[in-house]
Amino acid sequence: VQLQASGGGDVQAGGSLRLSCAASGLTFSSYTMGWFRQAPGKDREFVAAIGRRGGNTIYADSVKGRFTVSRDNAKNTVYLQMDSLKPEDTAFYYCAADRAAWATIVSRDYDYWGQGTLVTVSS
Repeated sequence: VQLQASGGGDVQAGGSLRLSCAASGLTFSSYTMGWFRQAPGKDREFVAAIGRRGGNTIYADSVKGRFTVSRDNAKNTVYLQMDSLKPEDTAFYYCAADRAAWATIVSRDYDYWGQGTLVTVSS
């Protein structure tokens, strides 16, 4: 199983980025997909998750209203649209896959993880 995250970069506060995570080696539509992030010196934290068919989404309070998670099961890809970015959003962002039917915020529930993509937001 491979989860390949991309789309990170440098952006000014108030700007936008779109992260992508391409999955292979699994039946993508059978997995809930999540996004987590980890800033330097901090613990990994939940960002957003989306259920198998995309109808069930959950967000961390810190990103609600600014970030949107979506998926395209035909392309085996999950996305994280990040708008109104803030310096505190700076972190490595990771995608993860969970066999559960419903989106979950608990990182230990996820079965597979991708490598991180770095998002840096300057003020």
